[in-house]
Amino acid sequence: MRQDAFVARYEAEWRVLEQWLDTRSQSRASKRKDADRIELDDIEFAARYRRACQHLSIAQRRGYSTVVLDRLEQLMQRGHDVLYRPPSLRLRRILDFFNRDFPRLVRRHRHYVALSTLLFFVPLVTMIVLLQFMPELVHSVYPQSEIGKFERMYDPAARETAMGRESGTNLQMFGYYVFNNVGIAFRTFASGLIFGIGSIFVLVMNGVMIGTVAGHLQAVGYGGPFWRFVAGHSGPELSSIVLAGAAGLRIGWALIAPGLLSRRRALVEAGRDGAQLALGIFALLVLAAFIEAYWSSIGWMPSLVKFGFGATLWLGIIYWLWRGGRDAA
Repeated sequence: MRQDAFVARYEAEWRVLEQWLDTRSQSRASKRKDADRIELDDIEFAARYRRACQHLSIAQRRGYSTVVLDRLEQLMQRGHDVLYRPPSLRLRRILDFFNRDFPRLVRRHRHYVALSTLLFFVPLVTMIVLLQFMPELVHSVYPQSEIGKFERMYDPAARETAMGRESGTNLQMFGYYVFNNVGIAFRTFASGLIFGIGSIFVLVMNGVMIGTVAGHLQAVGYGGPFWRFVAGHSGPELSSIVLAGAAGLRIGWALIAPGLLSRRRALVEAGRDGAQLALGIFALLVLAAFIEAYWSSIGWMPSLVKFGFGATLWLGIIYWLWRGGRDAA
């Protein structure tokens, strides 16, 4: 095929691709004013780009003029920059934070994390064990109305409510769980301003209350539905409470022992660390709420799958916080 016939045959395709690339390079304001701009979705753009690559290969093989070759090479370069563009700096920064910076920050404050873990899990496990031998202890923590509510929610005989939810669509419950979990984490973190005493109190009380529910349900024979329900989301939910407590303890200790810094400066430094921890905690809480709304309430799922998923998530979170950012330059 002669060059003139080749250009005439494919000119319209090249022009569409050129106009679309021009549109991408314009400002948003200019785009809104351009009523005749070309619209291509990603699949159509990729297909047109591949065809233009073939046209360039044909033109080179046939020895067409530099005018045609330069035009197609420029078109290829512009298309390549769009098709294989690197992730945006903002997205890359977010990924770097969760893959590297957040785990490093947690490890840097591992002493607070360890103390927060003990303050939360020791009361939790203690109450579970005690209630197997002294079931009347449940009345020291919850009124009878609340106890009855928990029993109805996890009663194996009540199929419609045996998985921890009484009503509500998945989306409604997702919003409720996010709101509830964020509220608990915020109280745990913010109460650290009372010289850390508030965070200690909230951690211990949350451990006691959660342990009391788990221990009572296990003691009355409703443990099966309860453990199946909490297995999936317990990893991100409970770890976020512990991390929120660690952030609160960090603030409290900065007020008690600021070291060489002024108390105000130490509080600012602790608040900066706490704010970064809060971003990771919020992501864990959203993940926990999503799992709780869309996975935990599935009643037909085999127990082995439920517990396997939960164990995998626990191990994944521990590995992420332990190894994240260690191999980064």
